[in-house]
Amino acid sequence: MVARMRDALYIGILAGMKRRFVAKPLKLVIFDCDGTLVDSQHMIVSAMTQAYGAHGIPLPERETLLSVIGLSLGEAFTKLGNGATNFPAESLAAHYRDAFHAMRRPGAPVEPLYPGAAEAIAALALRDDVSLGIATGKSQRGVRMVLGHHGLLEHFITIKTADDAPSKPDPGMVMHAMREAGVEPTDTVVVGDTVYDITMARAAGAAAIGVAWGYHRAAALTESGACAVIHDFAELVPTLEEIWTVMHRSRQVWP
Repeated sequence: MVARMRDALYIGILAGMKRRFVAKPLKLVIFDCDGTLVDSQHMIVSAMTQAYGAHGIPLPERETLLSVIGLSLGEAFTKLGNGATNFPAESLAAHYRDAFHAMRRPGAPVEPLYPGAAEAIAALALRDDVSLGIATGKSQRGVRMVLGHHGLLEHFITIKTADDAPSKPDPGMVMHAMREAGVEPTDTVVVGDTVYDITMARAAGAAAIGVAWGYHRAAALTESGACAVIHDFAELVPTLEEIWTVMHRSRQVWP
């Protein structure tokens, strides 16, 4: 027991040192989850199909369903309703949750990571001047289960979800994460696959990187204000370095 307490204290001290005593300003990289770190489209579309089927409502096209990934469930189904009178958005969301949780039975497949995701996160986690966060429309339980399954949970010092703040593109998740990490907006970059991620980042005063392998078109991410759009996780760290170099130069005071 004493040894475990000593180990926990030691880990806490190291975490505090990373946040407070780095030579360079601490930088925060906030990742979206669905469509950015993990490919969850098959599970999401399956749960939506079951929710619509339970209500006897025609299922929208697959592209339309994917277009709302990233929003909280209530917001997503409201958007899919297109303003229709008495559209059962909340009931659809409840049926979706039930269907999705049923797919999480013990031994069932878990959303796979995109190629290179684990390696990119591991590389960033090794840096003393970088902290990692999550901002997702998933629930806390859902995102922690997925990250834990893939052995990534320990790398994130802040995880913000639809349980903690308004739906994207509201900047609340990013602002809460920055406060928790003790990092300024000018040192924060959000990485995501939808225009909701990019708009959320910009509204919080942070930079944004779009990923082209997710659920929104690369052109739409650029139009929403992404500093860059990458096509492979191998491009992430070099792109972050370019953004951080620009940030550093903007702080320099010339005589």
